[in-house]
Amino acid sequence: MIHAQVQSTQAGAFIFDAALVPVPEPTWLERAHWSASSHDGAGGRGGVLLVDTPVGACVLRHYHRGGLIARLSRDAYLWSGNERSRAFREFHLLARLIDAGLPVPAPVAARIDRKGLHYRADLLMRRIEHAQTLAQRLAVNAIDDDLAQSIGTTLARFHQHGVWHADLNAHNILIGAEGKVWLIDFDRGRLRPPRLAWQRANLGRLRRSLDKLGARRISEFDRRFWHPLLAAYHAQMAQPEVTPKAPA
Repeated sequence: MIHAQVQSTQAGAFIFDAALVPVPEPTWLERAHWSASSHDGAGGRGGVLLVDTPVGACVLRHYHRGGLIARLSRDAYLWSGNERSRAFREFHLLARLIDAGLPVPAPVAARIDRKGLHYRADLLMRRIEHAQTLAQRLAVNAIDDDLAQSIGTTLARFHQHGVWHADLNAHNILIGAEGKVWLIDFDRGRLRPPRLAWQRANLGRLRRSLDKLGARRISEFDRRFWHPLLAAYHAQMAQPEVTPKAPA
């Protein structure tokens, strides 16, 4: 269970898992704090920082804007309250998914630095060790029926719980050392009442990501991977699973 606790800071606000020992500190969200024991990692706009914290290996991510609006500001967001900030919303969503037993990185802490009508934000979460992205596995054709079924079943579990991933692509699906499948990067994700339309759209986004990465050039990709993934997805969706009520 994640025990979220919020405290004010001189620049804004800080949310953290109070159940951790030692308790996370606001300085843990500063890249400079880890400069001697960290290294850059891939993933997300602007990348992430891989850090070894007192509570274990973590990933530190600074929120960056994408698209045309990034030309105006790379990382400043309009302020509308702590709980509506990107960082706090993702922290709370990850905490709910952890409590539901879904495979996501556990949130450790997040912070908001506010300046006038805008804020900047950072999120610290547990690192999934010895994992590869689906994109990396696809690049070396390291995909098979078993992996496809694991991914399909995992995606269905998220959809059964009403979890909408805003950017479901091959870079945001991780395969751990034991073959366990994880989803990462829940920025802008949310809980929604389960509906066929958005669930299909989620799968369609993943398929477009795979095609963009060269899936169509892999011999019998549909038969070897995509069709087993969909079969496992639909088999899991046919199973009853308790779905938490989506917030209004």
